[in-house]
Amino acid sequence: MQKILLPKYLYTNAGFKTDWAILITNNTITDLGPQAGMLKKYAQVPSYKYKNLVFVPGTVNTHNHSFQSLLRGIAIDQPFLKWRDNSLYKYSPKMRLEDIYNGALFAYAEMMRCGVTTVCDFFYLHNFGNDSDEAIIQAAKDIGIRLVLARTMYDWDGAPDGYLESIKEAVANTKKLAEKHQSDPLVTVLPAPHSLHGASPEMIQAGHNLAQEMGTKFHIHVAEEPFEVKATLEKHHLRTVEYLDKLGVVDSSLVLVHGVWLNDNEIKLLGNKHAALNYCPSSNMFLADGITNIPAMAANQINIALGSDGACGNNRISVFEEMRMTALLQKAATQDALCVKCKQAFDMGTKNGAKQLDINAGEIKPGALADFVGIDLNDFSMKPLSNNLEQLLPNIVYSLQPTAIKTVFVNGEETVKDGKLSKIDEESIMRKVDQTMSYFESID
Repeated sequence: MQKILLPKYLYTNAGFKTDWAILITNNTITDLGPQAGMLKKYAQVPSYKYKNLVFVPGTVNTHNHSFQSLLRGIAIDQPFLKWRDNSLYKYSPKMRLEDIYNGALFAYAEMMRCGVTTVCDFFYLHNFGNDSDEAIIQAAKDIGIRLVLARTMYDWDGAPDGYLESIKEAVANTKKLAEKHQSDPLVTVLPAPHSLHGASPEMIQAGHNLAQEMGTKFHIHVAEEPFEVKATLEKHHLRTVEYLDKLGVVDSSLVLVHGVWLNDNEIKLLGNKHAALNYCPSSNMFLADGITNIPAMAANQINIALGSDGACGNNRISVFEEMRMTALLQKAATQDALCVKCKQAFDMGTKNGAKQLDINAGEIKPGALADFVGIDLNDFSMKPLSNNLEQLLPNIVYSLQPTAIKTVFVNGEETVKDGKLSKIDEESIMRKVDQTMSYFESID
């Protein structure tokens, strides 16, 4: 099945093209070129005009916890551990299977409306075993978003029971889930030992070994808060990345989440071992974590991608927002206006994320998956725009509002049309969220 899309402008690595067309064959971009020539070349293929829209690659949210969208606005303005105990640990053990589904549906819907085409859900709420994971996979299918499920491996007995599994259980459940969905083009499963404080050394090594066996990356929270660094130093006389390296897990399969409290030697080690970073600037600010040294990470050739983190530790879940926050926070921290430039931030939210998740997306080019976003040039946030298009990418990174996002394609399917979700009734999502919140109030 083929179709031709005709936006006003099209973003490629070479910049913005005016009046270019995209040929989609099934779920893949198979040709690009000037509209007149493409319409002549593929005269029998149906075409669709997107007047006053610019098409850019879909954004990739490399770190989120979908169930946390149900906890947005709860236990705010508190230190990290108090926030954790009064929001996550208080409510997540009480979530029913339908609440887990409702939370994921809500999170993915909002992300989709904000231009996210792929999300990595770092998911540890296993109140119902793999049925919990299946609930969020179903939610992703119902919205139409591409899902990378970072199935969390968690064995610290200070956490709620629903988070915990033995090493044997965590490995078996993750493998079973990955095997079941291995032929699904929209679902990938990979291991995610939670953190140095949430997973034992043996669990972390098991996650790394499983990633090697499955041919995937593995994700882990590292050095988000000073307490983890202090505890690792006291117990092992090593900093966090140094200790992970001693465990034998620092290599090209390692994807750190946060990496706020790392020193120069740790950053250099990560670069030498070709590890990658999930950077969540808004969450780091919201939770008063600190500021990750992004210029040093970039200088050491570490692949940096952007995540929103959970909506109760950020409140917004837009990767376009994270592009802006990345650039602004780093400029403020370094007092260097050049430390993170506009295109660098954009790449972090698109092709860097796709590369990190081993997905052939994040760019509009032949052979890539047909995942992209159509932005309305007549939205206030996209003005002004001169004929030389100098402001176009800066407007996308620094001023774009969600009202500008009018169409979203995932896997060749239009999942947002005229600013509304295409695959599911938005009002039904709101009703489900309200039902879950009524349940929370009844048990509080």
